[in-house]
Amino acid sequence: MKSDQRNRPTEVSPSASPARLDRRSFLSGTAAAVVLQPFLNAVDRDWTGSIPTRYPDPDIIALDKRFRAKLGNTPIQRLYHSSKMLWAEGPAWSGVGRYLLWSDIPNNVQLRWLEEDGHTSVFRHPANNSNGNTFDFQGRQISCEHLTRRVTRYEHNGTVTVLADKFGGKEFNAPNDAVVHPNGDIWFTDPGYGALMNYEGARSPGGSVQPHQKEAVYVIDGKSGKLEKVTDEIFKPNGLCFSPDYRRLYVADTGASHYEKAPRNIKVWDVDGRSLKNGREFASMKLKLADGSEKAGFADGIRCDTEGNIWASAGWVGAGYDGVHIFAGEDGQRIGQILLPEICSNVCFGGTKRNRLFMTASTSIYAVYVETQGAHIT
Repeated sequence: MKSDQRNRPTEVSPSASPARLDRRSFLSGTAAAVVLQPFLNAVDRDWTGSIPTRYPDPDIIALDKRFRAKLGNTPIQRLYHSSKMLWAEGPAWSGVGRYLLWSDIPNNVQLRWLEEDGHTSVFRHPANNSNGNTFDFQGRQISCEHLTRRVTRYEHNGTVTVLADKFGGKEFNAPNDAVVHPNGDIWFTDPGYGALMNYEGARSPGGSVQPHQKEAVYVIDGKSGKLEKVTDEIFKPNGLCFSPDYRRLYVADTGASHYEKAPRNIKVWDVDGRSLKNGREFASMKLKLADGSEKAGFADGIRCDTEGNIWASAGWVGAGYDGVHIFAGEDGQRIGQILLPEICSNVCFGGTKRNRLFMTASTSIYAVYVETQGAHIT
């Protein structure tokens, strides 16, 4: 990725006010290294790892002193890249297997990266154009399938259980992403992208942006299997995650892809059992860049850390924006960024200590160690 300082946000040190950096604070101690580093990295970055990245990594940017997860002596690493991989999505970490699982939706395959030796191999093919993946508290994989318009669970004996494929007598549009609750419930979104194109599923006839029913968020009762719609007060619900205490549910809205009036934001609701209340905007994806322009891309997959901050994949703007945006849990303000040379589709925390952020980004998988942990199991 070429350095694009025109679009690179200004980084602030923990001791500096986000609103003002005078000459003295700019040149003092670590602040000088932190702020100057992006401007010193004027050459193309070598993502093969052959040419080392000078610490601190210039593409991990603190925008607010509350962003305490950045480590000064670790790089963003590209773990896997293939020109044959078309759109990496749905990363999930298996704590027992110590591997990262993800989907390549157009290629109809799931891939696996092993922590112990960095080996990547085909995990499942065909995969029904699966998108989001997660693991439940029994270690079973759950997948959202575009092609079959259903949510499935892979059992320990190798069989497949269909958890949900219809609501109100109608097929889903194309389930997208899922998260699990400690009580066994499975929450998932149905924005419908897999039914709008053959590239990622099977295009439904009629040309409607709601191929089978209104886009919505659902929950599956972990004990009875009963399915409930919890909200359709969102244009196209995409990635979702719980707060650390499971009292709030965050959902990324990518409805602006098809609805003119849709906001580019992340919404949040209060969770009351299997009901959602008080829906509101948590964070806007608008970002003022260093050149003075304001642009808004999409948040796709999202995850929460143990401090309650939301880590959102971000893309469709360009250099200086695409990658991961981190939002403070208390007020939804953007406090940090991780810049990538590709559009980032989704994220998850994993690794032995659950302190490594994995990022699916178009044709590559990236990872970076952070000084926090994922709030939940995947």
